[in-house]
Amino acid sequence: MLELQEIETERSLHLYRTLAKTFKSVNEHAVSGSKVHGFNPTAYGLLEVLYMKGAQPIQQVGAQLLLQSGNVTYVIDKLEQKGLLHRKHCPQDRRIIFVELTEEGQRTMDDIYPGYAHKIDRAVSGLSEEDKTMLADLLERLAIGADRLSANS
Repeated sequence: MLELQEIETERSLHLYRTLAKTFKSVNEHAVSGSKVHGFNPTAYGLLEVLYMKGAQPIQQVGAQLLLQSGNVTYVIDKLEQKGLLHRKHCPQDRRIIFVELTEEGQRTMDDIYPGYAHKIDRAVSGLSEEDKTMLADLLERLAIGADRLSANS
């Protein structure tokens, strides 16, 4: 018979596999929408962060997208060449560089974001509004706990 610790470990492993599988399923909807508009998921994610939050320091964008700084720079360079965003130095600290959407970038996101949001909404439509709120709260608690463990490692 499994001991209590083994049962808890198995439950944790099941949760991890379920999270990974669920993310893959939902993410496929998001990725399909961004690919239709000619963006890879990373480029679209960067545009979405700027669209939702406004100008951001490059380092924060990379952290939000879980990317290495070299990858962030590459994606920013490509989007800047397309005229969708631009860099600007922070007036208080010139070492900090912000990225923000250009007018063209804003128009592009105004056009494509509603369709993207609709795809995500459809992907999670199996949950009630109450379930979505509860799941989001639980996942945030899980992330905070995992972050604490990482900080203490």
